[in-house]
Amino acid sequence: MAVLEILEFPDPRLRTVAKPVKTVDDRIRKLIDDMFDTMYEAPGIGLAASQVNVHEQIVVIDTSEDRSEPLVFINPEISVLDHDTFQYDEGCLSVPGFYETVERPQHIRVKALDRNGDAFEMTPEGLLAVCIQHENDHLLGKLFVDYISPLKRNRIRGKMVKLQKQKAADKA
Repeated sequence: MAVLEILEFPDPRLRTVAKPVKTVDDRIRKLIDDMFDTMYEAPGIGLAASQVNVHEQIVVIDTSEDRSEPLVFINPEISVLDHDTFQYDEGCLSVPGFYETVERPQHIRVKALDRNGDAFEMTPEGLLAVCIQHENDHLLGKLFVDYISPLKRNRIRGKMVKLQKQKAADKA
């Protein structure tokens, strides 16, 4: 297992739309294991394959305090069950250190494949529902900063570019 590099905003590769996984095989399962290692190391509660520059529809999530509830969503399909929304302060491993309030549907259904390629369905609530929607957005080339005002988004972009330049200078 390995810790993978997480792409950071405004990297244009984060805007790539992920392709469906055709076959759940050992390559996909190894990627899933590496994604969990990467997410836990970061630390985070969700990671989409797009964030590690693999543009396939794979999401890993664990919202538990003790890392005991790992979930895998391959080729997730989300449907909104009603128009009730709620607001949540979201952060992102691809936009480290920044949190903004995002409004999302409260009641969703997700259909996906698990790490063995078996189909399942769930109707998550609360943090898990937010996390699934947030990570699914990554598969569509969308980031949580797309939900905030252009002024805030540009301010975050500027700070991220400055941080990335500083990191590069420190490595040199």
